[in-house]
Amino acid sequence: MRVEIWSDIACPWCYVGKARFEKALDAFPHRDEVEVVHRSFELDPGRAKGDIQPVITMLTKKYGMSAAQAQAGEENLGTQAAAEGLDYRTRDRDHGNTFDMHRLLHLAKARGRQDELIGLFYKANFAEERTVFGDDERLVELAVAAGLDADEARAVLADPAAYADDVRADEREAAELGANGVPFFVLDRTYGVSGAQPAEVFAQALTQAWGERPGLTLIQDETADAEVCGPDGCAVSQN
Repeated sequence: MRVEIWSDIACPWCYVGKARFEKALDAFPHRDEVEVVHRSFELDPGRAKGDIQPVITMLTKKYGMSAAQAQAGEENLGTQAAAEGLDYRTRDRDHGNTFDMHRLLHLAKARGRQDELIGLFYKANFAEERTVFGDDERLVELAVAAGLDADEARAVLADPAAYADDVRADEREAAELGANGVPFFVLDRTYGVSGAQPAEVFAQALTQAWGERPGLTLIQDETADAEVCGPDGCAVSQN
């Protein structure tokens, strides 16, 4: 079974939602038969790469709230994150364009290191002091920590077209599926779960999606003998 997760590194609920989903997945009896794929979704796609500002400033301008309200929201997010065992800096974080990070995540997907890299991106953005915005070498360091080649990561960052189509394709697909916010989880292209739901909700979704997978329909001619090979060897007709 495949689970696709549309998310953005700048999204705190994606950070929390990933932890809650993984808690449910770790307890799922068929955990080893579930493939998780991370898909791209930019919350602020029009922001220029060099346009970096404090999170509180971004929140007050984008949502028209006061600085006190924005800070209270960050404190609440810190509490929610801590409940999932996550570190979260409630002050002095910044906000910027995440397109390059999404491009690197597609490189990581091609190299089988996507989950490792997105986890490092989240931790760096939400829990560590050094910014992930506007600093390509910081992204390269995180890519290497995830198991990617430094020169290959630098080459992707130096080429604005590298994996750009993959990011845009993910975003178009999210729109087609009706996802206008993240995190957005799609299980076997049959069930969708929106938001950082409790682990119990993810557990229920996994169980239901697994139980309703279509079974295998065997097509054969009952009147004919069709030889097969098995663990004990190959049947040989005596006719």
